[in-house]
Amino acid sequence: MSGVLDGVRVLDFGRFIAGPFAATILADLGADVIRIERVDGGEDRWTTPVTSDGQGALFLQVGRNKRSVTLNPMKPEGRDIMNALIETADVVVANLPPATRKQMGLDYETLRSIKDDIIVSTVTCFGSGGPFSDRVGFDGLAQAMSGAMHMTGPQGQPTRNSTPYVDFCTGSLLGMATLAALRHRDLTGEGQELEAALLKTAMTIANATLIEQDQLQVHREASHNQGQTASPSDTFETSDGLVLVSVIGNYQFARWAKLVGRPELADDPRFGDDEGRGNHRQEICGVMSDWCANKTTEDVLVALAELKIPGAPVLTPQQTLDHPHVTALGFLERVDYPTATKEVPISQFPVTMTESPGVIRRRAPELGEHTEEVLTELGYSSSDLEALRSDRII
Repeated sequence: MSGVLDGVRVLDFGRFIAGPFAATILADLGADVIRIERVDGGEDRWTTPVTSDGQGALFLQVGRNKRSVTLNPMKPEGRDIMNALIETADVVVANLPPATRKQMGLDYETLRSIKDDIIVSTVTCFGSGGPFSDRVGFDGLAQAMSGAMHMTGPQGQPTRNSTPYVDFCTGSLLGMATLAALRHRDLTGEGQELEAALLKTAMTIANATLIEQDQLQVHREASHNQGQTASPSDTFETSDGLVLVSVIGNYQFARWAKLVGRPELADDPRFGDDEGRGNHRQEICGVMSDWCANKTTEDVLVALAELKIPGAPVLTPQQTLDHPHVTALGFLERVDYPTATKEVPISQFPVTMTESPGVIRRRAPELGEHTEEVLTELGYSSSDLEALRSDRII
């Protein structure tokens, strides 16, 4: 099945999540994405191994719809192959330190000298222009510096989110910007360089908190799962599990007060708006905690849903996989992988599109699975490939 980006070629020199996920989005939409890996594979291929030969869970997700070519561009013959591939490409994705990109010939000026309308999509941790610009880093560092980690977890115990949301959001934003750059090239014939940054993404997500601090100097501290600008907003124990409830706005609060048998709370001047309710969250959450304690999770969720009050169960990863709503969505597509013991649940393109959907057309590639295929397309012969392998160029 072809996609809206059919005919667009992307070279993915990314590592770990942000860059590779941007390339994954483009691949889901039909681009021919070629992942360029070291001869022994990149670190991200082996992170959280789940197959008999050590393929990582993350790679199985973000490697979908890509072809794998192993290459050492630091040797002259490898550089020649890389440059030949660049001549055929529309986009180069590289979340590598600027000095490393320069050394590899992946800086914008070098790439533009090979193909003048190339689009170069890059990711750094801290962004260009400041004293941290040349430092390397991962998702958690951006969480830490954005103020988000300070506001997560129990008070006095800054807590990193266990899921790398900054990486995936950065990859999503870079994918969107790359689509815009392709459109710009369609209109003007111009390529360009894009730079996403994990810290910029994290501060975008945390921007409302930063605005409030700047304007009001509130100096908020973390309150674990309790919301600070609305209530009840917290996790609550039921007789058989946990639920997360988030009540925002006067209409929802009035319905909630009626649900828990305390309609007078909606008329209490202390609870007249979200800010007031957040300031008195201990009292309000205590009422909700008592109401939930002798009810099952299902009973609580049904009662909330009937009054259009937001609530959801707190699930373990296995419970997520087994949940009837998750199953009904069909979002996790079961995909074969040669060394996996069973089909792998891969998240699909995350936005439903009626006319030009992103789809999983192929599983993540094995290491170097498409090296011969891609280099043959460039005109290399069987004897050429044998010599290149012997010299560990590929």
